[in-house]
Amino acid sequence: MVAMKRVKTFQIVFTDPSKSFYCGGDKVSGRVEVEVNEVTRVSAVKVVIRGSAKVEYAKGKQRCRQEAEYLRHEEALQLEEQPKDADGSVVLRPGNKYEYTFGFELPQQGQLVSSYKGKFGYVQYYVKALMERSQQPPIECKKSFEVEEPLDVNTPDLLSPAGGMKEKKVTCMFIPDGQVSLNAKIDRRGFCEGEDICINAKFENTCSRIVVPKAAIIAKHTYQANGRTKVFRQKLSSVRGNHIISGMCDAWQGKTIRVPKIKPSMLGCNIIRVEYALMIYVHIPGSEKLILELPLVIGTAGLGSRTNSVSSQEGSVSNASQSWVSLRIPSQPPSYCDITRDCSIDQPLTPLLDDCDEDDSPIFMNAPAFPFPPSPPAYSEAEEEFNGNARMLPVC
Repeated sequence: MVAMKRVKTFQIVFTDPSKSFYCGGDKVSGRVEVEVNEVTRVSAVKVVIRGSAKVEYAKGKQRCRQEAEYLRHEEALQLEEQPKDADGSVVLRPGNKYEYTFGFELPQQGQLVSSYKGKFGYVQYYVKALMERSQQPPIECKKSFEVEEPLDVNTPDLLSPAGGMKEKKVTCMFIPDGQVSLNAKIDRRGFCEGEDICINAKFENTCSRIVVPKAAIIAKHTYQANGRTKVFRQKLSSVRGNHIISGMCDAWQGKTIRVPKIKPSMLGCNIIRVEYALMIYVHIPGSEKLILELPLVIGTAGLGSRTNSVSSQEGSVSNASQSWVSLRIPSQPPSYCDITRDCSIDQPLTPLLDDCDEDDSPIFMNAPAFPFPPSPPAYSEAEEEFNGNARMLPVC
């Protein structure tokens, strides 16, 4: 909104303010509202719709900048049923509210890139209105809108599995100390936010150290400007497995990591690129990590299949319901001889520390709390009708 001495209101209002984003082929429409404090002669009111990507960062003393334009449209707006002068100007009077309507259809899908805002660049779309007045500087206002290009992850290429194998020889003071290897696979490469990625992997440790397998979803932002490239990597979510001692191996069978709420992959921009990967790695104390990266493509919500995540949630709800049913109070308390004291460990040891790749030590372990059996029931008395006579029965 612009408020000045003569102009009281000058703002852009979209037809559907609740619309969160537009796709290729959609119509961007709205109106420019104008109110004045005194009689004002307006030569013209124009709107400019622009969409562009811009990268800017410092490389030493050099400032790297580059811009790419994806959308530009300009049109002059007219007031309906408003008398005009010979030069085409109109006179706006105080106490009235004037509305200039506009509408523009975005290019078809595949010609635009999604809106984006990152550390060293952005992709922005906006509508700018200009009000030109005779012998006065023009007044302008601007309003942004989001564009999201659909990205379907149900293509044969993205539905195909991906996997790989890596191994690393470990040394101690230049003396060979065995090796660590991993072999991992996922059932597909395309996902949407909220879905679970199922990981099947096998880890082997023949070195003398205790290693820790982990997995994380990584975002890779690539910026290009002035012939230079800058890459920014970001860890979004992670999971970890059990410690693997020397001479042992471990396997993940369907271990899941959930895709967080993130922007879809951006692969069509010339100067900004956003890619994702599933990084499966092994933390080796005193040595570099053993890393395997599997590329991912994150699609737009609604196009990807959410069957797995939904079914898993439904399954957990049903299991919870069955567990509550199984916990119904029995008709008679158990006897002392039925109570067993089995304190064996039926859960794997879990690390005490959180996921910290630099300083975490696999030596610190945390034993899980033992599920001690419940205490024997207290004695109570119950009345029972038997042959018309009340009889006291001990509960034991």
